[in-house]
Amino acid sequence: MNERRDIWEFRTVAGHSAGTDLIGFHVEAVDGPIGKVDKLSEAVGEQYLVVDTGPWIFGRRVLLPAGTVTRIEIAEQKVYVDRSRDEIKNSPDLDDAGPDGAPDGDYDARRRFGPYYDAFYGGRIF
Repeated sequence: MNERRDIWEFRTVAGHSAGTDLIGFHVEAVDGPIGKVDKLSEAVGEQYLVVDTGPWIFGRRVLLPAGTVTRIEIAEQKVYVDRSRDEIKNSPDLDDAGPDGAPDGDYDARRRFGPYYDAFYGGRIF
């Protein structure tokens, strides 16, 4: 199990700067590519990526809390996360989360996705 952390904020060491446009960046799990960033929330306390997985899991979109991001390589246009492809594939469904598949605000994202992802980080911080 990893260290306990706030999964809804980018890690300081990830290299994210507020206002950096990550839309279209490729997303790499620990064991391979999973898709491209479709949406990004930089709101304080509710930072996350929405990733379009394309054909990998039948065009499903997934939500990844910002705390899963280990590093961002601007020149490569890649975002690296600390979860495996299977862990991401088994995450809660995003497409019925709210209008246009986006979470209905901070409470909904934390309530729906927090319990799943937080289990990887040692406790409930959502």
